[in-house]
Amino acid sequence: MDAPVVVATHGHCLDGCASAVLFTALHRAVVGGQARFVYFGQTYDPGKNGVDPRTFVGSSDSAILDYRYTAVDTLGWYFDHHRTAFPTQADSDHFAELEARGRGFFDRDAGSCTILIDRVARARFGVDLSAHRELVAFADMVDRAAFPTAEAAVDRSDPKMKLVSVLEQQGDDRLLADLVQRLSTRSLGEVAADADLAARAAPLEAAYAAQVARIRAREERRGHVVYVDLLDQPIEVVAKFATYADAPDLPYSVVLTRTDRRCKISIGYNPWCPIARRHDIAAMCSAHGGGGHAVVGAIALPPDPDRCRALAATLVEELNR
Repeated sequence: MDAPVVVATHGHCLDGCASAVLFTALHRAVVGGQARFVYFGQTYDPGKNGVDPRTFVGSSDSAILDYRYTAVDTLGWYFDHHRTAFPTQADSDHFAELEARGRGFFDRDAGSCTILIDRVARARFGVDLSAHRELVAFADMVDRAAFPTAEAAVDRSDPKMKLVSVLEQQGDDRLLADLVQRLSTRSLGEVAADADLAARAAPLEAAYAAQVARIRAREERRGHVVYVDLLDQPIEVVAKFATYADAPDLPYSVVLTRTDRRCKISIGYNPWCPIARRHDIAAMCSAHGGGGHAVVGAIALPPDPDRCRALAATLVEELNR
């Protein structure tokens, strides 16, 4: 069997999945052939600053999408938009070589990695990916939190939003590969309505509603920050927009969660708040080993709630300065 094209993309994330769909179409248009693709979802865990180089062993070509750069000599392509994409200067230097070869693309001002790939495909390679326009628009809206209202961001009645929940809560390499295959040939709306995906989403609805209620019961107003401590019970993915809907007058949210392997501090700027953002959240998170964008970011820590709360208190103070 021919060596596959290995794609490492941000897991548990619609933007990461959609990026893989667009990159696959771009690669087939530019490189040609009938290459087999293998997809690996990446997560941000404590101390993890990139993709395990062993992921790319034996590949015919490779790509990292919507995730931190990893200086691997076998890396063939890179697309990202996170301000904290390059952990070290060595990574930046390595990327510069890939960029010079016309295979590395980074834009910190792009709303999503999906829309970056769409733009590059058209402008740089003359490849029209408009067949995926619905997927591009929706993934970009979700990643930018560009919903018409905060309430719309919390609502999960739309099948496409239910698919977002399935990816966030149940995403793994098998589901990622399955969805890339489906979305490569069918529209997002059609795929989201598939019976098996609807069945996956059904049990998540009650859990999501309970999580939103739990967030609302624990919200604290701390100056310009909505603070939510959810460390008493393990949770993998948080309903991050609930605080924005509940406190539209506060610009920032700080939410603490944990799993068995990590604690996590999620920080966000409320795009519906009339108060202007005055902090670069990506820079704040990067100072503590995390990353993200100017408007949203996160820090993964060892599973130590006391350490997590202490750092969160410091970050709340910083956001209030």
